[in-house]
Amino acid sequence: MDTSTLCLCGSGLAYQNCCGLFHSGEKIPATAEALMRSRYTAYALQNGAYLQATWEASKRPASIDFSKENITWLKLEITETKKGGPKDSKGLVVFKAYFEQDGEEHLMSEISRFTKIDGRWFYLDGTIKSIAKVGLQTNLGRNALCACGSGKKFKRCCGAAS
Repeated sequence: MDTSTLCLCGSGLAYQNCCGLFHSGEKIPATAEALMRSRYTAYALQNGAYLQATWEASKRPASIDFSKENITWLKLEITETKKGGPKDSKGLVVFKAYFEQDGEEHLMSEISRFTKIDGRWFYLDGTIKSIAKVGLQTNLGRNALCACGSGKKFKRCCGAAS
């Protein structure tokens, strides 16, 4: 990635002054949200080594295979954080990730959990709440949050008219 290009995490900073510092090992993320942003950017750049290094060891997969990946990641929106600050040991980040697949834009909503071990944040696990084509909803459960961002369950929001 061109180091002067804006970082994919949505911070508004150049990659070299944002997630590039974490990916190179020059700095470590001080918050769960910063780790989430850097992991999103690493995923978009298919940087499996960084994803592995920032995954909590007991939950880390043996490998990450991007060979069948046919997604272009477009945008990240952090919608909520709980704890996850410099003095916390646990954190939760709720986000929306927009991506393009087969010429269509989609939105994935996820809740991710983080833990701090020996002063470093690690991704613990995540729960995908919904995946939808932008403008449409694919409900992954009766009580999935609505992709419109209202915070309401789909069945009580955009799904109420269906």
